[in-house]
Amino acid sequence: MSYKAEYIWIDGTEPTAELRSKTKIVADGAEPPVWGFDGSSTNQAEGHASDRVLKPVFTCPDPIRGGSSVLVLCEVLNIDGTPHESNKRALLAPIAEQFAAQESIFGIEQEYTFLTEDGRPLGFPEGGFPAPQGPYYCGVGAGKIVGREIVEKHLDYCLEAGLGISGINAEVMPGQWEFQVGPLSPLEVSDQMWIARWLLHRVAEDYGVVVSLDAKPAKGDWNGAGAHTNFSTKAMREGYDAIITACEALGADQDKVMEHVTQYGTGVEERLTGKHETAPWNVYSYGVSNRGASVRIPWQVEVDRKGYIEDRRPNANVDPYVVTRLLVNTCCTALEKAGQV
Repeated sequence: MSYKAEYIWIDGTEPTAELRSKTKIVADGAEPPVWGFDGSSTNQAEGHASDRVLKPVFTCPDPIRGGSSVLVLCEVLNIDGTPHESNKRALLAPIAEQFAAQESIFGIEQEYTFLTEDGRPLGFPEGGFPAPQGPYYCGVGAGKIVGREIVEKHLDYCLEAGLGISGINAEVMPGQWEFQVGPLSPLEVSDQMWIARWLLHRVAEDYGVVVSLDAKPAKGDWNGAGAHTNFSTKAMREGYDAIITACEALGADQDKVMEHVTQYGTGVEERLTGKHETAPWNVYSYGVSNRGASVRIPWQVEVDRKGYIEDRRPNANVDPYVVTRLLVNTCCTALEKAGQV
């Protein structure tokens, strides 16, 4: 008997890419094959030469359709087999392989905001604002929490799909939530984050709710939405000196600071203002237990003298293939030069 395969890919929309998907019926016992699509409709081709290729890179059970159905994450290729310019996974893969011996591990905290179809954050009264932030973070009860039924279903679906989701929580603004994926290797955490994002959009669709990864979904005195990225190598998990080396490398000079932050998602200047638990977007800092720093060293890491760091700069809309590549390349290069591998 044939089965349904939902092919999922990242399009070429700028400045922030969007997810696309379509269904293929695959013969029982066969693997999802390479497929194609119309790139002129996804900002990935011109109409006169519109064919683009979908190459499966990660497959998992489809928890929505159930049975033998699968979700198939694909990277986009040109018809000659080369990576399309929108294919950021192809840039991560060689960096991950180059530094594989350092055993990089990531945990990404994906914040997001539910919106009504007219663009109002879920839980915001029409034409006005709710009470100031404070009671909503990890809150419970009507008047504080909205959208929990969507969040719980999304969590269940991620678990049924076998994704490495590690938790959920309500965030500081009504209608704002977070889920975490990891700890996983660079390619694993990135692939699974994209699938988890697709599942979130798909679940919310059934409720008539929009999922926004906007970095500053509500202007004014409200926290933005980030994708805090936790990172470690084997040496960092074994000793504190390697952690300091990584932190110093990320702020080695202003060029390095800007190389990272300018690729950490659209609207980073609006979110990283130096307020609302952020550092200024163009000023690098790190510190222990400091949520106002660019990079935080958790207090327990300082106590244990080993562990991981949290880069607090990436936006909710960051491409996980990009942030993992930048962190691996910068930190692992510095650790290699320092002989801390």
